[in-house]
Amino acid sequence: MRYIVTGADGQLGGRVATNMLNEVSGEQLIFTYPDLNRLRREREDLWKEKGVTITEANYDNKEQMIEAFKGGDRLYMVSGVLIGPERVQQHKNVIDAAISAGVKHITYTSFFGANRGYTQYVLPDHTTTEEYLIASGVDYNIMRNNLYLENYLLNSVMMANLDNNRWVTTAGEGKATFIAKDDSGRVATALLLGKGEHNKDYDVTGQLISQHEICDMISKRSGINYEYITLNEEEYYDYLDSIYIPRTSHGNYSKSPVPWCANDMVTNESGIRDGLMAVETDTVEKLTGRKPIDPKDLLEKYSFVWKEKITTYWNLGKVQ
Repeated sequence: MRYIVTGADGQLGGRVATNMLNEVSGEQLIFTYPDLNRLRREREDLWKEKGVTITEANYDNKEQMIEAFKGGDRLYMVSGVLIGPERVQQHKNVIDAAISAGVKHITYTSFFGANRGYTQYVLPDHTTTEEYLIASGVDYNIMRNNLYLENYLLNSVMMANLDNNRWVTTAGEGKATFIAKDDSGRVATALLLGKGEHNKDYDVTGQLISQHEICDMISKRSGINYEYITLNEEEYYDYLDSIYIPRTSHGNYSKSPVPWCANDMVTNESGIRDGLMAVETDTVEKLTGRKPIDPKDLLEKYSFVWKEKITTYWNLGKVQ
């Protein structure tokens, strides 16, 4: 059995790649990247030493992906980063290429609510991809991640640091089952290894908590009085405009403190407020044998954001 991990240079795909090396031999693994020039040399050398096949597979290049996926049996497909028709086409390319290469099973990273008719900005891409994957006839698992817990331990704190410790959102007192990326990576690994049920979709969720509670925990731990402020949608759009966050993923990010777009942020935060992201599931425990990570247990890991007063996502790599 050979396993393919796409986007193995990314935060989620990288976690899956590392986990898979703890489960199977390197000779059973194919790690792909959209651009091999971005791969860190030390990581490339380590994985090659372990026998991993490392190859470029850009979601815009179907023929390249067919060659990269040949010999693989099961594929982990991380979603693309653009939002809109381009991403949908990229996802279709991956599915088509995998089938053409003889891949028998695809695990797809979707987003919470893609099957519920929710209105978040990112959801149509995932809903369309899920429908295409199911109709393709290939065996599959779909994992619908809730919002990442790290967004609120990193990005929200950075934006507050940028604005005199004001933690601004539309989320109000709404709660969500934010998922830690480590938990998501473990679920993806389990599904890639075949531990999921046949052709089943899973909602991947963590512990139920409000953003206000996270803000208060960080304030207490850091000794910094982060002020939690809730705006309405129009006010929040104006606020994000004021700190140069573009409305769409195709916008100008040269001055943006985070890599997300305003349409995404506003609709997700409002979804929290409206209770859309508060569904609790047993997916993490069922597939990994352990309960979801407690948000309190990640505070120290990401404490450098307030200790170093980081104000932009683009400086994270310099600190970590």
